[in-house]
Amino acid sequence: MVAHVGLISLSASLPSMPCLPRIGFTKRRPFPMAALSDDPVQEWILTEGKATQITGIRPVGGGCINLANRYDTDAGSFFVKTNRSIGPSMFEAEAIGLDAMYETRTIRVPKPFKVGPLRNGGSYIIMEYIEFGSSRSNQSVLGRKLAEMHKAGKSDKGFGFPVNNTVGSTPQINTWCSDWLQFYGEHRLGYQLKLAQDQYGDSTIYQRGQRLIKNMAPLFEDIVIKPCLLHGDLWSGNITSDKNGEPVILDPACYYGHNEAEFGMSWCAGFGGSFYTSYFEVMPKRPGFEKRRDLYLLYHYLNHYNLFGSGYRSSAISIIDDYLRMLNA
Repeated sequence: MVAHVGLISLSASLPSMPCLPRIGFTKRRPFPMAALSDDPVQEWILTEGKATQITGIRPVGGGCINLANRYDTDAGSFFVKTNRSIGPSMFEAEAIGLDAMYETRTIRVPKPFKVGPLRNGGSYIIMEYIEFGSSRSNQSVLGRKLAEMHKAGKSDKGFGFPVNNTVGSTPQINTWCSDWLQFYGEHRLGYQLKLAQDQYGDSTIYQRGQRLIKNMAPLFEDIVIKPCLLHGDLWSGNITSDKNGEPVILDPACYYGHNEAEFGMSWCAGFGGSFYTSYFEVMPKRPGFEKRRDLYLLYHYLNHYNLFGSGYRSSAISIIDDYLRMLNA
């Protein structure tokens, strides 16, 4: 999402959401948790990180959610995010997502190394430091690499993810489900609609949105949806390139879902014609793609409404109303 910023630019400030329920994080393959010490980050770097000395620590970017620093050592550089008010679960979910994308060996992502608690509260994540290039990634290469990740990242458990995570600062429920329409209707659109009702008392958008959920099946006629590994929050701030010009994607909100849902942030991702041409050469376009596009934009417009307020409400309800007319619902 727009305020969820990448590796070099750091997470930006987001408003608090007092109506949000807490989510438990179910761990798939826990990342090694560091023992508590006066500085567990430096302890890991000087032991498992195989450095003998830290030559410099430099802040990266700025923001109010996480602090980010580059640690330079005689064994190379590391990127470290810390948060003094949130426990390790958030960073562990991020690490599991990064690791899942990394393991596809397709598009470049920073490799996560360690997640752990800070001594006086809070948590940290240590990951690979990637030297960014001077320009954004080539659109054609980005489209092909992303499609390759979608094709390689498969799930035999259905739609969902081993852990719940966040999109921006909004909890994202990833409970496994064998049916995509049920998963997307309940854990994506339904969750956001309920949040809007609870947070703003917006019964209008809730009721119309629920009508859409109950009537959206015709949009998926004549296609078979297989779960693909998605980045989940792919906008321009989470897309860059390394010093060799290869695309790099950052700050994921991963889950296994319909590949078309990856384009839900396209309204601020800057995807051009060459991106889609290359993408569909690897993952062919399915019948009805154009009719479903706005359905996937809706999730992110609703999330922006819930995070940033009424400025995004008109876009969300316009999409809902257009679909209700199209579907005669």
